[in-house]
Amino acid sequence: MRPLEGVVVLEFCQFLAGPSAGLKLADLGARVIKIERPVKGEACRQLSIKDLFVDESSLLFHTINRNKDSFAADLKNPDDLELVKKLIAKADIMTHNFRPGVMDKIGLAFADAIAINPKIIYGVVSGYGEEGPWAKKPGQDLLVQSLSGLTWLSGRDSQGPVPFGLSTADIMCGNHLVQGILAALLKRAKTNKGVLVEVSLIESILDVQFEAITSYLNDGGKLQQRGDVAGSAHAFLSAPYGVYKTQDGYLSLAMGDLMFISELLEVNLEKYREKHLWFQFRDEIRTLLSERILQKSTDHWLDLLIGKGVWCGKVLNYQDLDAIDFGMPMKQTIENAEHRKIVTTRSPIQLDGQILTSTKAAPKVGEQNVIIKKEFIR
Repeated sequence: MRPLEGVVVLEFCQFLAGPSAGLKLADLGARVIKIERPVKGEACRQLSIKDLFVDESSLLFHTINRNKDSFAADLKNPDDLELVKKLIAKADIMTHNFRPGVMDKIGLAFADAIAINPKIIYGVVSGYGEEGPWAKKPGQDLLVQSLSGLTWLSGRDSQGPVPFGLSTADIMCGNHLVQGILAALLKRAKTNKGVLVEVSLIESILDVQFEAITSYLNDGGKLQQRGDVAGSAHAFLSAPYGVYKTQDGYLSLAMGDLMFISELLEVNLEKYREKHLWFQFRDEIRTLLSERILQKSTDHWLDLLIGKGVWCGKVLNYQDLDAIDFGMPMKQTIENAEHRKIVTTRSPIQLDGQILTSTKAAPKVGEQNVIIKKEFIR
């Protein structure tokens, strides 16, 4: 039995942050019911990556919304709205990421939901909070990455700002929403009262950067200094930290004693023996290390360095990664109503030695309307 079995979640969310939270709650056993507009459904159904679709919905939608049910309802229609309110009366959790004020106009704000169900846990995802001058500005992942300083942490200094190639703010905000909801479930168990949980993209992306921002705030307001040689990595860490080209691939070198590593590599770094120089001259040091590492294969360096306790590894692409056996399954296969199979990642959580997997792909719009009406509304 999964820990959240019996918990009913109503998800009024679209795109990524809120639905990714619902995905994680579903993996933990919750019954997650997406409340979608009729016919077209949630907007993410038409938002594709590389124009990949499965049935009438994007592969991206299936990735984020596996293991959920769909209830189609027009929230502007009084009859449909009444059905949704009946669902709220029997739910444990509801989440939404509408712009501030939208749920108030519909009559489903926190105060309204509490009046319907005094024990409801009400989760809200926003871009920049529910109040203030930024409240109604668009909260989109790239925009939030760009606003938050994150784009100045990756890549080389001469490249200017470099955004992450992932929906970093969305994914982390979804994680934070799950944390808040789990905490709210514990609080409700103690108080027997509903709880309002609020997260925002901007707060989540700042939390992701806690080590970098803390360094900035406590180091005289000095901005991060990215390296400007190939393979530069962490903006606040000294050499040898980074990625180096080898004769046949790439080698990653993590934190370690630079002088010890230089002796193993047979690179003369005597002039940089003082530890404070490892950051100040890290580009020079990385260049010297790169020239030496390029002369041998990745496996050669791994055999040498790992045997001496140095933290290092290969730099893999997805094809390389797919060939590795970690001793546990890293993927799962899900199947939609038309028996179309999709290979995707799984929950990273194990409970009592059990890996949490699921086989159910995302639903079609309103696929469970009849079942949900019989079960919850009658």
